[in-house]
Amino acid sequence: MDLVVPCNSCTSLYRQTPLQPRLSSAKRGAFSFRCRRKTTSELQSPVSSTSPNDNPFPTIPTHKVTVHDRKQGVVHEFVVPEDQYILHTAESQNITLPFACRHGCCTSCAVRVKSGQIRQPEALGISAELKAKGYALLCVGFPSSDVEVETQDEDEVYWLQFGRYFARGPIERDDYALELAMGDE
Repeated sequence: MDLVVPCNSCTSLYRQTPLQPRLSSAKRGAFSFRCRRKTTSELQSPVSSTSPNDNPFPTIPTHKVTVHDRKQGVVHEFVVPEDQYILHTAESQNITLPFACRHGCCTSCAVRVKSGQIRQPEALGISAELKAKGYALLCVGFPSSDVEVETQDEDEVYWLQFGRYFARGPIERDDYALELAMGDE
């Protein structure tokens, strides 16, 4: 019987015979869980995945994500599995992107999709109308293809989302109330 064992250094899973010590281990009874995933050094994309018996496992498709961060003036490129959030994967690779709520409710991580597709079933902070215009939220977005996006100004997207409800124009943001709300988390 095989166990599915998560790798400690990447997101892959591989099968291993349960509680079977490795012969190369110096201590009797010690166990070694090594990643069998081969990666490129720059983008950390999986090249191949094999089991101990050289049987390939079904792999999750990955997509190259390019984020043009307008505020910081940098371009980030990284690979994201199709079943993981873009923001979460970027953070796991030490890439800093804007965010606030992490639940798809605000517009802090909003981007405009330049090419490719992002699936975002949980994006409550972006209306269907804005999604149709190419806006997406990275915190709850899954890549469906290679994607190129550009970060947006949070207030601008918020105005596009809710501006029609404020007849007198944009309202001033109360940063003190925002600090209090963020402190409650």
